[in-house]
Amino acid sequence: MVTSVSAASSGTSTETTREIKKELGKDDFLKLLITQMTHQDPLEPLTNEEFIAQMAQFSSLEQMTNISSGIDNLQQFQMIGAVGLIGKDVVSYDETGVEKAATVKAVHFEEGKVVLETTEGFLLLEQVLSVLG
Repeated sequence: MVTSVSAASSGTSTETTREIKKELGKDDFLKLLITQMTHQDPLEPLTNEEFIAQMAQFSSLEQMTNISSGIDNLQQFQMIGAVGLIGKDVVSYDETGVEKAATVKAVHFEEGKVVLETTEGFLLLEQVLSVLG
């Protein structure tokens, strides 16, 4: 959602656009924590337990962000590696449990999965048992 704000200054018009976020990131969380500490009631400051709990939440958020980034990088490496399989023979199990070999003709990326198009049909990358030279 985008909110538009207009301001007039000495007869000219300036328009500023601001995007409203639906979720908070680690920077937003840290800004909220600093703002809360800056404006807290000096007669009733945060207790140590409350402060530690908020810092633990921030640490958890940061770790989840790092894990998400790592997963994205892993998927990119899988995609790059899969492209290198084009023209190679791969071995996998068919529906009956029998090993079969096929040549990779193309690589598709569908909904976060790497799909190999082979001479024998379509195959998920994680179904590959081995790659033949």
